[in-house]
Amino acid sequence: MKVLLINGSPHPNGSTYTALREMEKVFQEENMETELLHIGGKPIRGCIACMACRKTGMCAFDDVVNEAAAKLREADGMVVGSPVYYASANATLIAFLDRLFYSADFDKTMKVGASVVSARRGGLSATFDELNKYFTISGMPVASGQYWNSIHGNTAQEAAQDLEGMQSMRTLARNMSFLMKSIRLGKEKYGLPGQEEKTATNFIR
Repeated sequence: MKVLLINGSPHPNGSTYTALREMEKVFQEENMETELLHIGGKPIRGCIACMACRKTGMCAFDDVVNEAAAKLREADGMVVGSPVYYASANATLIAFLDRLFYSADFDKTMKVGASVVSARRGGLSATFDELNKYFTISGMPVASGQYWNSIHGNTAQEAAQDLEGMQSMRTLARNMSFLMKSIRLGKEKYGLPGQEEKTATNFIR
C-alpha cells in the first residue's frame, strides 16, 4: 500500500516537513510505501478553466501537477501539508490542488486523505478546514487524529519541540494506516459503493 505526501511549504526542510516526516516514519513502520513530494517552491500557475483536461484527462500545463496525478492514481492515501499564510494555505499549494483535483479524471473514491498544517501561532484550523474540502468533494474519507492536525513552530527545530503536535502526527498516521488497510479489506469483500449517474444543477435553473 502506498501513501503520497505533499509538502506545500517553500521550505523543504521546515516545520511542515517536520510534521510530514514524523508521519512518514509511522507509515513505514506500518509497512506502507511512502513518497514525499515537495511542491511549495515550484512555479505552479493556477487553473485557467480551459477545459482541456476534459478531453485529455490531464492538465494542459504539463508540470508537477500531472506528475502528482500519476502518483495519486496508484496511491491508497494522500497527505497534504501546508504552512499558514494569513489564515490560509500557501497559494502555490492551492493552485496545485485546484488543478490536480480538477484535471485528474480517475476515480478517487475511498482513497484516504489527510491534511496537516503548521504555523508560528494562529490560523491553523481555518487552513485545516480549507485543505480537507479537496478530499470531501472527491469521495475520499478523511483521516483524523487526536486533535486538529496541526503543529506549532516557526522553524523545524521549534516544531520538533511541540510534543503534542508531534504526537498528533504519529496518531494521525496510525489511524490513517488502519483506515487504508480496512478499506482495502472492505473493497476486496464488498467492492466500492455503488454510484448514481451524477446530476449537476446550476442554481439559476
